[in-house]
Amino acid sequence: MKKQMENREDVILLVNTFYDKVKPDPLIGFFFNKVVDVQWEKHLPVMYTFWENIIFHTGGYTGNPMRIHMDIHQKSTMKKEHFDRWIQLFNETIDELFEGEKAEQAKQRALSIATVMQINIAQLPKQENIY
Repeated sequence: MKKQMENREDVILLVNTFYDKVKPDPLIGFFFNKVVDVQWEKHLPVMYTFWENIIFHTGGYTGNPMRIHMDIHQKSTMKKEHFDRWIQLFNETIDELFEGEKAEQAKQRALSIATVMQINIAQLPKQENIY
């Protein structure tokens, strides 16, 4: 039986399980493994706080994910299929672990965030990929 999303511990489970799928993924894993040398011990706690704020409105996140993703896009083009795969893995992870209102809200917010990022990134000038 899946459970409701209730607290930061649930967010940590979501984020860890999600990135365990992302890192080896043949379509998007390279963004995390080659384009950006992600320092996971720093990145994961930021993601816990980001998603905790998105899901539970805790107000703890202060970063600028749009700027970060635009910088990544300048190094290696982020395409629609990359965002689609990210959403697919995120939704799959939520559906495996959770059910209920917060789970559905998290999927909706993830789709909204990915959509806004795609729109903003599409407006950037084209560049050559270095990866």
